[in-house]
Amino acid sequence: MQVTEILRRYRKQELDFTGVSLHSANLKAANLSRINFTRADLSGADLSSSDLSGACLSEANLTNADLRNSNLVGANLTEINLIGAELEGADLSGVDLSGADLRCANLRNAKLCSANLTDVDLNGTDLTGADLTDAKLAGTDVTVAETQGAQIKECSLYMGIRTRANTSHHWVTWSGN
Repeated sequence: MQVTEILRRYRKQELDFTGVSLHSANLKAANLSRINFTRADLSGADLSSSDLSGACLSEANLTNADLRNSNLVGANLTEINLIGAELEGADLSGVDLSGADLRCANLRNAKLCSANLTDVDLNGTDLTGADLTDAKLAGTDVTVAETQGAQIKECSLYMGIRTRANTSHHWVTWSGN
């Protein structure tokens, strides 16, 4: 499905685009609030400055996607693949990132207040200047990320513990092509 078709159908109030393939799509500054991109392939997509508030991107592949300055407030990003993604300046307040893979992602100056980061892989992630106030970090090792200037306060480290054995991680086998 092409970007123009997605946007046309979205404007007609269609929200469910589960499993759609939009590899390297240009969705810059798009209003996609409440859209359902569950298990979608958005690897390499440009979603910078987009409104994805309240969206569902559970188990989606956003490897190397550009989400700089995007609004993802309240989005469902459970078990999402954000390896190498650009999220600098993005607002991820209240998002559910439980079980997500954020290896080598850029979250410089991102807002992650009250976000659920339970069992998230932050290996090589840049959280410089990020605000993680009141975030849930159970099962997440923040020490493997760059955290200079990050606000990590009033965080919960012991509630809602999950184990990787209980997650599906369909994205592990995705090639990104």
